[in-house]
Amino acid sequence: FYVDGTLIRMFRNHESAGVAYPSRQAMRMYSSLWDAEDWATQGGRVKTDWSKAPFVATFGDIAINGCVWKGSASSCAASSSSWMNQAAASSDLQKMQWVQRNYMIYNYCKDVNRFPQGLPAECSLS
Repeated sequence: FYVDGTLIRMFRNHESAGVAYPSRQAMRMYSSLWDAEDWATQGGRVKTDWSKAPFVATFGDIAINGCVWKGSASSCAASSSSWMNQAAASSDLQKMQWVQRNYMIYNYCKDVNRFPQGLPAECSLS
């Protein structure tokens, strides 16, 4: 996912390793604001500053780039030169890592309390 031209999240396709991937199904993106400081903010260490309320989120100039499926036919080309078959540029990956180091509060791949039986399979795959 890119926000303002910066890669912020990548979910790699590891279907061959048994990790579900939305390659032939619709994918949706939801956004919400909620109080999750008891689990999603470094175990409650990062507190919500309620003096800043009310909180408002807006989206503008959204550009969604994806494939439209109709039955078993996709609107995207199957060629290896298609945008979805290209690797992210190393500069994009470096920016994403910087954003994650400096802004990401919660990473489910590090939440051993939420997943006491073991982290999701994709967390151990590169």
